[in-house]
Amino acid sequence: MKMQDRRPDDRPREKLVRYGTARLSDLELLMAIIGSGNKQADVGKIAREVLKIVRQKGGDISYDDLRGVVGLGEAKIPVILASLELARRYLLDSDQPIIDGPEKAVELLADIRDKKQEYFVCLTLDGANRLIAKRVVTIGTLMASLVHPREVFADAIADRAASIIVAHNHPSGGLEASQADKDVTNRLAEAGKLLGITLNDHIIVTKTDYKSLLHSE
Repeated sequence: MKMQDRRPDDRPREKLVRYGTARLSDLELLMAIIGSGNKQADVGKIAREVLKIVRQKGGDISYDDLRGVVGLGEAKIPVILASLELARRYLLDSDQPIIDGPEKAVELLADIRDKKQEYFVCLTLDGANRLIAKRVVTIGTLMASLVHPREVFADAIADRAASIIVAHNHPSGGLEASQADKDVTNRLAEAGKLLGITLNDHIIVTKTDYKSLLHSE
């Protein structure tokens, strides 16, 4: 049924106002987001095509995925993508912690604090600083030549991360940053600028303490 053929009180936006979002079907929710159709396609037809893509890709869709939908204007695509991303950040991943400071990051590093070798790990974060994943990048003596930006950012790119936090342990117990620590930090910060993925911090941990290389006084 085309939008103009629906009773005014049965149109998605009007139903949302009257009954709330829970009463709307998936299709109607998309119709409410899209708003209206055009000469190419009615809003219902556009919404059905978008819903098909969302169901196929599980919500992990890109700008290019939607460009092929007939009747979906360039202005509507960012609205749909932004709506899905907001839902992903605050609803789908609500069990993941928000890492908005070194203290929060250190809570996730307990497993490397007493290791006998140096473990270099990377935390990938979304735009709300919510944890996406934690991964070990390298094990062994930390050197700028060994911790290459390619290895650090490969998973961050795959995660569509907005930022990362890297960390490593000092088995010796000292918190003093070596020249290698500083070199790694600088290289990752510069690479992140090129990739559009911010390096939020580089943290050194020991059994009992920690130090932030980017937020130290």
